[in-house]
Amino acid sequence: MASNNSIHQFSIKGLSGGTVDFSAFRGKKVLVANTASECGLTPQYKQLQELHEELGDKLAVVGIPCNDFGGQEPGDASTIATFCEVNYGVTFPLTEKLSTKSPQHPIFKFLTSKEENGLQDDEIQWNFHKFLLDEEGRLIASFSSSASPAEAMLQYI
Repeated sequence: MASNNSIHQFSIKGLSGGTVDFSAFRGKKVLVANTASECGLTPQYKQLQELHEELGDKLAVVGIPCNDFGGQEPGDASTIATFCEVNYGVTFPLTEKLSTKSPQHPIFKFLTSKEENGLQDDEIQWNFHKFLLDEEGRLIASFSSSASPAEAMLQYI
């Protein structure tokens, strides 16, 4: 059973239907990024996809589209899914569009509040902020938007 300080407690509607159930990733590290299609950092989708392909047996990559920073994810679910697939070949799970700010979705409250995650308080300042969780779903690190996904993962995989 997932504890309160584990991401495994969350299930979120998938961008293209279905559900992204984080408990299904038990036994793998999980890399979560808040994403946006019209951001200067959007090419990070390519590295996230590469990590998904190369490390999929031990790492789950999950993108959470957000429109909180500069209105850079204005599209609906279909538009976002098509953009990610056509431009970056994204096959890792994407959730429905959520808010990192007010009203903050509970998963982002978990990721950014020491009281919730047991590790640290954090502030998401832009698109493509990344959070790394261990095999039990506990937060072990977070990385600013400017950190490349591959560099962020090197010391942990």
